[in-house]
Amino acid sequence: MRTIIDTIPGYRVYQYSLLLSPHEELWNRIMKVKEEFSTEYKSDHARWGKPQITLVNFVQYGMMEERIINRLRTVAMGYPPFKVELKDFGSFPSHTIYINVTSKLPVQRLIKEIRTDGQRLMKLNDDNKPHFIMEPHLTIARKLKPWQYEKGWLEYSNKHFTGRFIASSMTLLKRPVDESDSYRMKYHIAAKFEFQNLPVTTKQGELFG
Repeated sequence: MRTIIDTIPGYRVYQYSLLLSPHEELWNRIMKVKEEFSTEYKSDHARWGKPQITLVNFVQYGMMEERIINRLRTVAMGYPPFKVELKDFGSFPSHTIYINVTSKLPVQRLIKEIRTDGQRLMKLNDDNKPHFIMEPHLTIARKLKPWQYEKGWLEYSNKHFTGRFIASSMTLLKRPVDESDSYRMKYHIAAKFEFQNLPVTTKQGELFG
């Protein structure tokens, strides 16, 4: 993160995360899985992290936020709500265990549209480019130590989970990047974007109006 701190003096830099969130009942079910994992394998990350599907992470100056929000709102206006299917567990060896997103295509299409429209606005500098999550997943626990991952995956590779929700909006979270331990600072909602499935002509009128 050193290269973030050495940016333009006096301009505040923020860490942003754009995501999809499940409805409350499913959110609670996933939270229960995360808490069980946290208790069993002593993983604080499992307990802290909220149930969400991250689309993109990026850092940027706060002064760019309004332009980014306008661009994301335009994308959301033209995008239809879609069903997200979750089934069983997967992993990124040897540090992360997650719930599989089996309906990847609509999520990937959305990410590609955001990338086309917003990549330039989300890039802070050559060392800090936006990270688009093209393999959608819902994290149970990350930053696992080898023993946590090995024992946890041995159990969760044989466990079952199913869930589905309609993604009708996406949420942009933010927190300041600071020389103190910014990872302990909580994210706050910067904006929420409803998927409205409006025709392109309406979007363009909004964009250039």
